[in-house]
Amino acid sequence: MTALSATGAGAAASAPATSAGSSPLARTRRSAPSFAWLGLVPFAAYVVLFLAVPTILSIGSGFFTKDGSFTWTNLSALADPVVLNTFANSAGLSLLTALVGAIVGALVCYALLGMDPESRTRSAVDAAAGVLAQFGGVMLAFAFIATIGIQGVVTVFLKESFGVNIFEDGTWLYELPGLVLPYFYFQIPLMVITFMPALAALKPQWAEANLTLGGTRASFWLRIGIPVLAPSFLASLLLLFANAFSSYATAAALASQGAQIVPLQIRTALTSETVLGRENLAGALALGMIVIVGIVMALYSFVQRRAARWQS
Repeated sequence: MTALSATGAGAAASAPATSAGSSPLARTRRSAPSFAWLGLVPFAAYVVLFLAVPTILSIGSGFFTKDGSFTWTNLSALADPVVLNTFANSAGLSLLTALVGAIVGALVCYALLGMDPESRTRSAVDAAAGVLAQFGGVMLAFAFIATIGIQGVVTVFLKESFGVNIFEDGTWLYELPGLVLPYFYFQIPLMVITFMPALAALKPQWAEANLTLGGTRASFWLRIGIPVLAPSFLASLLLLFANAFSSYATAAALASQGAQIVPLQIRTALTSETVLGRENLAGALALGMIVIVGIVMALYSFVQRRAARWQS
């Protein structure tokens, strides 16, 4: 009885001492200032200077005249038939290139799925997709002009060898239809980059369970694969749409005349001599673009969160 009491007393005495000894240390660790957030300072500065500030200025300029007085005139220009047609052209071009890019890119991902991730072919395709997804602007425009331009290598070859003139009905490369092919050039690789992780996340156990239960390859894709991949595919499609809708450099280098899409309409509002005194119209057009891209990216974020459930 005495030994038991002594043991209990010793344990009771030691427990508070341990707790008391560790508690100040834990409180010190919790109260110690953390400087981990300093690593975000360069990125935060970049976002503020090159994203937040230009966005605020572009939106704000749409509500003011050149002399700084408030006005609704710039926003009312968004209802102009010419501006609405420009937005329709941008939306149509973005939707077409996003749909085709998503479908072709998904097929490329499916073909890559059967390859060894460490193989040279797979590595080469992954590397090419990463490079070509960022290949745009003046370089891409020059590549198409030198290849299928009026005096391009392919154009001259077809005309001299087969008598085929691809510009017989007009110089379509420098108009709205001419933007479709260059946009495919970076839309398809972007789809490969964004959709491949979702396709690779399909678990082999699902296919094995489908076969065990008497299913076929077709039933696996119809009942498991496609439903699981649908959110990721839709999220990638929305990303491709936003990417095409906001692209400027390639279109500006190819279509040097006219303003068939919204980014070129903004350029015209800023530089054209025929719209002097309405420079702030560019801010209203930018506001329209920001609203559309914002809605698309909000939908992308929502769909991506649902897709992440199957990728975790």
